[in-house]
Amino acid sequence: MMAAGRLSFRNITALAPMVRVGTLPMRLLALDYGADVVYCEELIDIKMAQCQRVVNDVLETVDFVAPDDRVMFRTCEREKDRVIFQMGTADPDRALVVARLVEKDVAAIDVNMGCPKEYSTKGGMGAALLSDPDKIEAILKKLVAGVSIPVTCKIRILPSVEETVTLVKRIEKTGVTAIAVHGRLKEERPRHPLHCDYIQAVAQAVSIPVIANGGSLDLVKTNADIEEFRKATGASSVMLARAAMWNASVFSSQGPLPVERVMEEYIKYAIQYDNNAFNTKYCLCQMLRDKVESPLGKQLQAAQTSAEICKAYGMQELFQQTQERLQARRDTLQSSTEPDRPVEDGDVTTMAVKFERREYPPHITPKMFLLEWSRKEKLEQPVYETVQRSQDRVFQSIVTVAQKRYRSSLWERSKKFAEQAAAIVCLRVLGVPEGRIGEEDSGLVCKRKREGKMNGTTEEEGNIKRHITAIQQETDNSEAAAVVTGDHHKPDTPPEQP
Repeated sequence: MMAAGRLSFRNITALAPMVRVGTLPMRLLALDYGADVVYCEELIDIKMAQCQRVVNDVLETVDFVAPDDRVMFRTCEREKDRVIFQMGTADPDRALVVARLVEKDVAAIDVNMGCPKEYSTKGGMGAALLSDPDKIEAILKKLVAGVSIPVTCKIRILPSVEETVTLVKRIEKTGVTAIAVHGRLKEERPRHPLHCDYIQAVAQAVSIPVIANGGSLDLVKTNADIEEFRKATGASSVMLARAAMWNASVFSSQGPLPVERVMEEYIKYAIQYDNNAFNTKYCLCQMLRDKVESPLGKQLQAAQTSAEICKAYGMQELFQQTQERLQARRDTLQSSTEPDRPVEDGDVTTMAVKFERREYPPHITPKMFLLEWSRKEKLEQPVYETVQRSQDRVFQSIVTVAQKRYRSSLWERSKKFAEQAAAIVCLRVLGVPEGRIGEEDSGLVCKRKREGKMNGTTEEEGNIKRHITAIQQETDNSEAAAVVTGDHHKPDTPPEQP
């Protein structure tokens, strides 16, 4: 598997990159069942380039978090030497930015050059690259020269064997470590026969390892079929997509195991690593296949949360125990961190705090508590002044309450979060509850507000708000600039993805 500290691609079996399937729970499950290497789902370079690397001490993961707080890629120590990061890209420079962002946390970088879906090809990525060998060469050379880990790519075949061989020879000269070949044309779909002869021609034409892909429907149904597929294509290694998606125990020499057991093992990982509930549901539905309309399938489809998914499978106790364990870890980490203390910055009181949405009930926010407290004290409602820093488009807000001003010294990725952070500072300085989960009921927000929305909006949203927004072209505040790049309170769970 490892050659001189680098991942070897010879004589391996890999979990193929699959959109919506290749997230952390499925990758870990495939490793458990015997996969040598696992690919993440294709992640687009433009989105990844905006992410921040966050060490998640609660989940014991490394998260790459987008500006809207979505976790785009989550990984852990268990897979560090086995996971291949696959990106969709059409730009050498941007590809290198992303590769350098993740290279310390993954075993190799792969470029998707075979996806025929419009979301990939319309940006010149995926299979669109097959018609632009100059760009292929530029991207791969840039990556090979720019990162310290292996670089690979995954392609589909071209209309003729000769064209396909010519392309892969050119790819080999870029210095890539291996190449995966899906034995279908970009116009073909799984129902079309696989062209094993094309893969065989590629394997004979290059000296780097060739990974055969595309045999799940007709050629690979059991673990024993994997070796037969490898021989039929003459490839060094085999990559499985749908066969593994349907039942990841295809990687096991003892498999296949009953899919019910495989689904339970998948759910354990999904809960342990706080996987997005809709992503979990999608993967489980793929495993159910023609049983998706069974009573279990219907209950699964109706589930909206991880707790409801666990209930469908009779795993409520596991869910509860996992949540309690994660909360205990969260509490321990929080108690070991010295609390932030207010600092006077001119006429503004500051604290280094971040607004973490998950620390509050769904319809409760610090701004709501501050507004209700102001009303109770017969004060004018809080006024928020928000600025955006032009060079990195982050926000900072000052809230004025009773003629005193408060702000967080940390910059936020959205205007709303900046205002919430300012409200937190004010509430903490005043010693007023802020509505966090676990706080005793202060009575500031009535039960009606806690339990839901009124007429489609929260009360806070329904109140007239005055915002003074300024675009700050430059800032001389070097301390604030340092804060943006610093390592502060990080999200310990990913937000729900749409």
